[in-house]
Amino acid sequence: MVHQYKLNGYNIVLDTCSGAIHVVDEVAYDIIELFPVKASDEIVADMMEKYKDREDVTEEEVRLCIEDVERLVKAGKLYTEDTFADKAGTFKERSGNVIKALCLHVAHTCNLNCSYCFASQGKYHGERALMSFEVGKQALDFLIANSGTRRNLEVDFFGGEPLMNWDVVKELVAYARIQEKIYNKNFRFTLTTNGMLIDDDVIEFANKEMSNVVLSLDGRKEIHDRTRVDYAGNGSYEKIVPKFKKLVDARGGQGYYMRGTFTHANPDFTKDVFHMADLGFTELSMEPVVGAADDPAVLTAEDLEIVKEQYEILAKEMIKRKKEGRGFTFYHYMIDLTGGPCVYKRISGCGSGTEYMAVTPWGDLYPCHQFVGEEEYKLGDVWNGVTNNHVREEFRGCNAYSREECKDCWAKLYCSGGCAANAFHASGSIRGIYEPGCELFRKRMECAIMIKVAEDESGK
Repeated sequence: MVHQYKLNGYNIVLDTCSGAIHVVDEVAYDIIELFPVKASDEIVADMMEKYKDREDVTEEEVRLCIEDVERLVKAGKLYTEDTFADKAGTFKERSGNVIKALCLHVAHTCNLNCSYCFASQGKYHGERALMSFEVGKQALDFLIANSGTRRNLEVDFFGGEPLMNWDVVKELVAYARIQEKIYNKNFRFTLTTNGMLIDDDVIEFANKEMSNVVLSLDGRKEIHDRTRVDYAGNGSYEKIVPKFKKLVDARGGQGYYMRGTFTHANPDFTKDVFHMADLGFTELSMEPVVGAADDPAVLTAEDLEIVKEQYEILAKEMIKRKKEGRGFTFYHYMIDLTGGPCVYKRISGCGSGTEYMAVTPWGDLYPCHQFVGEEEYKLGDVWNGVTNNHVREEFRGCNAYSREECKDCWAKLYCSGGCAANAFHASGSIRGIYEPGCELFRKRMECAIMIKVAEDESGK
């Protein structure tokens, strides 16, 4: 499968299955498009007619270009056959029941009252609760026991707001450091926080023990304070930005992400990304809100067109700022065109429900944080392990080839079939799709590839 598009002055041709990317002139672009459906003589005739006013486009040059295309096809760099479909269902089977990561919901409560929160102010439509050390300890023991020969294990401290249970977080990290020496494991911790409770102790400990810190900021003050408010209705921007700056400065600008959410209120979200960059933050992420169609925060069809245009504006500005020596990273544009994820990852996705699970304050296991509270998707608990094997097998079957709608999508090996949670909440099935999300993902990939093309051209 081949995907062709034009962006920022580049004619880009992506060979989906090989991952090869070609930047070509107008004539070659047209020839590649016609190659599968027309014979050489027909292509020559079409090109000579279309470019009859261009002296540089001769029959000889067109035929030489066709020969180049033929060589690329033979070399497996253009119109490459898809050989992954038959393997898609086997990759996760090979991993057995090895678990490599847990998301610990150490706090099902929050000190903010964000209007778009999918977790309902951290409660996940249930009771407020804090995870005890005993439950967290058992979760870590469960992870170690089910990690097989894997040495590197990932643990996310999540909520709600995990800093509302900070002492337990510190106790769990200390316990994990003891266990990793006993079992020859290496724990990598991530902390996600709204920033309200950050203090010197949090900064010191996070910088020592957390491989990554995810900081919630929605951009401009007026946008952030529209939704991210406390229970009195007061915005949080002024309180958290100085704390975020102090934490990031203390980390040396490494191992963090500013993560924002944009809604119907700000489809022009690039203004918020640029605002965060202008504040001095360089590791940025901004994602569209996901919710029910009647949710006033959810993007409309009209918003989607604005957002796609904004992604292009963002990509062009990132190229410009990098040349000026003030570049920043945008999480959704991070792509490796030379190495990149292995075939297993490209087909199988994030591993939710199989390699990755979320743990509630009570020790219940769910496929990921966005399924918490969906009782039919409860996998088991940290004492008895996975007992609902039907659900695990359902997730094991999720891949880039398990959805009929994905079959002819050029981006399937980049999204790996998409987010199961988004699919479930949009369609009622983890095998469904969230089409607005698909549409935006494809645009992000086009922009990400274009940025790499521009960097390659400039030698940076």
